[in-house]
Amino acid sequence: MINRLKLLLVVAGVPILLAGCASTFSADHAVSIKRLPSPVIAVKPESLPASTIKKMLHSDIAYHLGAGDVVSVSVYLHPMLSAAGVTNGTGIPGALVTNQGNIQLPELGLIHVAGLTTAQLQQKLTRMYAKYIINPDVTVQLQVAHSIRYYLLGEFTAPGLKFSDRNLSLLDAMALGGTVNLPEADLRGAYIVQNGKKLPVNFHQLLRDGNLNQNIPLESGDTVVVPSVATMRAFVFGAVNKPGPVPFVDGRLGLLQALSSAGMNTTSLTNAQLSDIRIIRSEGASGELITVNAQAILQGKAAPFFLKSGDVVFVPQTVVSNWNQVIQQILPSLQAISGILNPFVSIKYLSQSNN
Repeated sequence: MINRLKLLLVVAGVPILLAGCASTFSADHAVSIKRLPSPVIAVKPESLPASTIKKMLHSDIAYHLGAGDVVSVSVYLHPMLSAAGVTNGTGIPGALVTNQGNIQLPELGLIHVAGLTTAQLQQKLTRMYAKYIINPDVTVQLQVAHSIRYYLLGEFTAPGLKFSDRNLSLLDAMALGGTVNLPEADLRGAYIVQNGKKLPVNFHQLLRDGNLNQNIPLESGDTVVVPSVATMRAFVFGAVNKPGPVPFVDGRLGLLQALSSAGMNTTSLTNAQLSDIRIIRSEGASGELITVNAQAILQGKAAPFFLKSGDVVFVPQTVVSNWNQVIQQILPSLQAISGILNPFVSIKYLSQSNN
């Protein structure tokens, strides 16, 4: 029993002195596993200005009229000028907003109303009816809302075009698409397109962490995209033969693998170039500027470095002294693929470069 205990202690790496033996067993004789250090040299956090985030993520949630809506218009003491009981083909009393964004009203004829709130339409009609009657008392009410629509694309159980009778928050709109297939969803690469621009929403914080600050109000016509992990990619630029996107394989992509896929022969580079790889990593409205020593990884002196979806990798031709130099060198490449970059990168660097 004692011998078994001594053996277990030696295997566990605990030094003991065996009675009657001249040799001393210590931890030096036990098998040890040495962890390689991280190849990351520096990490610089970045974020979008608070004013930019507030401007982009807090939309006007007032309802704006559009094609298919039905509104009732009443003019007090002047029923002949009202459009509260007008037959419009829908079976619902009121004036139908046409595909051209117009309604038909007595005396006034065609009135363009698309894009107006009911309060704005009321003010507009009051001014117009003032040409015919003194101090018109006009009331406008939304009877049916048919113009609000959202486009849900990607890893939804029921993707497609969705309609609503009111403005919705992001979570409410996503619920119209059923559920999100989280195991197959690339939340880091998910985004919203509003008025032709990607919004810096952090879907990982929203769906995984329950951060309701990311549950922004949407506007009609917004597109919500939750891509598949099968489409995950990073972008490699600089001293490579094939700059551009590099796909992940089974949801993983190591830095050296990405460099090799981009046509870079790591053995032909100087230590200074390979030891100063720059990576822009982002999600939502924040990001990190990471400096990685890929030479140490190649020599087995540092642990592998794995990329994340949307990472932008830059291999400098020569040694760079600061991140401003990196951004200036990589800017033309980013502009060429601006439509597929994470929102943070586009807003932080491309928008500023156009100012």
